[in-house]
Amino acid sequence: MLNGRGRTALRAAAVALAAATVVAVVAPVAGAADVPRQAVTVAAGVPTDRVALDRALHDVVEAGGASAVLGRVVQDGRTVWQGAAGQSDLDTGAPARADGRFRIGSTTKTFVSTVVLQLVAERKVKLDDPIERYLPGTVPNGANITVRQILNHTSGLYSYTGDEQLGMSSPEGLRAWAEGGRATTYRAQDLLAMAFRHEPLFAPGADWSYSNTNYIVAGLLIEKVTGRGWAKEVERRIIQPLGLHDTSMPGTSMAVPGPHAKGYLKFDDTRIDVTRLNPSMASSAGAGISTTADLTRFNAALLGGRLLRPAELAEMKTPSPQALERGVGYGLGLWRTTLPCGEFWGHDGGIPGYSTMLMGDVTGHRQISYSGNPFNSSAETARTAQALVSVMACGPGTPSAPTAQLMKLG
Repeated sequence: MLNGRGRTALRAAAVALAAATVVAVVAPVAGAADVPRQAVTVAAGVPTDRVALDRALHDVVEAGGASAVLGRVVQDGRTVWQGAAGQSDLDTGAPARADGRFRIGSTTKTFVSTVVLQLVAERKVKLDDPIERYLPGTVPNGANITVRQILNHTSGLYSYTGDEQLGMSSPEGLRAWAEGGRATTYRAQDLLAMAFRHEPLFAPGADWSYSNTNYIVAGLLIEKVTGRGWAKEVERRIIQPLGLHDTSMPGTSMAVPGPHAKGYLKFDDTRIDVTRLNPSMASSAGAGISTTADLTRFNAALLGGRLLRPAELAEMKTPSPQALERGVGYGLGLWRTTLPCGEFWGHDGGIPGYSTMLMGDVTGHRQISYSGNPFNSSAETARTAQALVSVMACGPGTPSAPTAQLMKLG
């Protein structure tokens, strides 16, 4: 949820890992004993070489781009590879755990968009209605901005994460936030106020620009239509039915519950632990917490048609012409990328100390997800990360996916 009109200071540090879209592991973990060490061939014909995955992750960690990384590959509901590398705590040296929880950042948007599209299926919301119909007086020019434009980032609304008040738009602001602003509570209205003191980037529907403000509005839309908070609806409609026991949408709680790797920011020679933060700064644009197991289960259910009817899923997977003109395959809370082994759909996320990626093939059969705790960016990190995505998604021996093909949204 950290990029507005461009890349923030944190996003610049995390971009190589986020661009890779996935992360592998160094060693086998508890619960993976049924998966042999040698290469196995999964149902779709994509080989999963655990040795190659282990090696690929080791390369990323050695490049110095993250303190910890977690990864998972799921085929037809079966985990064919999982694990963790690096340290969950740089002070104690405790190893990262494959079942660890992490902040998912903007991957939250896919959950939120799914709920909105369920409301569309229930005929409580219409995609091409103006947002003013549901949230009168909330969004400037709301009579000319549709629900669809909110979900696909063609509204033109300025991203509140680019406003100096939040502290995400400059290295100086980010350090001030890390040292003294992490406990601040924001209401959705506070975040919108930051956005709306800036002029729109363009007229509604005239262009495409990723804006976290859109999904703050989407959260308010859910609340208005259902009478319950967006997080409650995500829990009721997605988390509980799918049994995502390690997934939560926290309000203002600063802790990451359960086992988890700590998140850090680095400023010159200073390292700051930013694990504890008030997620109200991200809200419905990026406050979620999950695991690789839960994320892959969610994406499989979504792409497999268990959460949305075919009509709404098709809407979700239809990029806007404006996005396509920008070279971005962004639909309604999902983006599309094409790899050597096929078409994949998912989302990434970045929040201080954490970088996440989730994607699955177009059929819903193969899912991959990762979480990294990034604090450095380098050409070597980018190279190893780009190699990683092809190994995880497409198997060994596949050419590395060029960065231009990998959406970096956050």
